[in-house]
Amino acid sequence: MRVVISGASGLIGTALSASLREGGHSVVALVRRQARSADESSWAPAAGTIDLDVIASADAIVNLAGASIGARRLTSSYQQVVRQSRVDSTSTIARAIVQAKPDAVLLQGSAMGYYGSRGEEPLSERSSSGQTFLASICRDWEAAAVPAQDAGARVVYLRTGLVLAPHGGFAERLLPLVRRGLISSLGSGRAWHSWISLQDAIRALEFHLTSGHHGASNVIAPVAVRDRPLITALCEAMGTSPGLSVPAWAMRLAVGPAADDLLNSQLASPGVLNRLGFTWDHAQIDAAARWIVTPD
Repeated sequence: MRVVISGASGLIGTALSASLREGGHSVVALVRRQARSADESSWAPAAGTIDLDVIASADAIVNLAGASIGARRLTSSYQQVVRQSRVDSTSTIARAIVQAKPDAVLLQGSAMGYYGSRGEEPLSERSSSGQTFLASICRDWEAAAVPAQDAGARVVYLRTGLVLAPHGGFAERLLPLVRRGLISSLGSGRAWHSWISLQDAIRALEFHLTSGHHGASNVIAPVAVRDRPLITALCEAMGTSPGLSVPAWAMRLAVGPAADDLLNSQLASPGVLNRLGFTWDHAQIDAAARWIVTPD
């Protein structure tokens, strides 16, 4: 397959690109600078410019582009950057699909943040969107891809959970605290996390390239975990003891609205992946924690 990827330098994009190439597929990365090789294509999503020939020749397009939510404090101005970067990139790709009419699937980035904070409510792909800032971001993100869907493209909305990886993302920020025994939970410790290992996330995206599914898919492990057992599993994998609970107010004071990504409770299930017969390498948090600590 010829796969075009935006956000190819991010945590998921980097791993997906490597995995696809190892599998013999051709990968073209969309870059916001001058292309340096044949496997790159320059685009300017804020200006709405993209090479239509690249889109026309694609078998699949994976749109993961967007400013990082956890990279800096979510001030009101940066909140707009986070939102607009996702809308611009998605709108540009959707318009290109409408114009170029490739026979291609669009794997469209989204997140579990779509559901907001729902406490003990079981969530599926059919559940309504939430009322948080992150939920509004995800709604706008997904809505920007609708023109591609209306034009006949198969679009999969990847509502990805908390991605656990040996390097990068949530675990990279958390593991130093776990290693020193400085943390036992975030907030109350009872919030549900719908998570997935990076390895399984990549496998799920590759699965959806040919799954035939249209619409939302919760890209998460089959068993959600509460906050405190998540930290405990990481501690056990590292051979350390849990430390102190970090109050919700302290997290919000430190990082602003981005803290909600870790404090929100989302008890979700991967109904679509289950129905389609996908299997996980790390279905339980203990297995994922061991993989994070000793990935080889």
